Amino acid sequence: MRILACYDGVNDPKKIMAVAKSHAKALNAHLYIFTATGHSPEIHQQKIKVLEEELQLYKKEMEDEGIECETHLLVRSLSPGEDLVEFARENDINEIVIGVKQRSKIGKLIMGSTAQYVILSAHCPVTSVK
Repeated sequence: MRILACYDGVNDPKKIMAVAKSHAKALNAHLYIFTATGHSPEIHQQKIKVLEEELQLYKKEMEDEGIECETHLLVRSLSPGEDLVEFARENDINEIVIGVKQRSKIGKLIMGSTAQYVILSAHCPVTSVK
């Protein structure tokens, strides 16, 4: 069993990781912690370093609980949702855990919705955490 927890720094990562940890323990699953950021001039090395440090903290927490875990930080040109769905397919993920937050219709139109894209496009079940 393989579970993918999607860390984005926007939604409450503690809630996402708590659900992912609970599912990984119950199913004796391998946990992947994933985040993606776009590749553009605005992405600074400092931001990437901060994301890597945060991912490592979550990895240590999971390993301390006896959960096999690995982290992945992708810096690519696809949208985070596309990166996530592609990663899940490539790694034969069985469940995705993702954070969601309520947005207005205008907010979705202007900014898009990564969670909505993942829920509609993923090949496996998606657990949304509010």
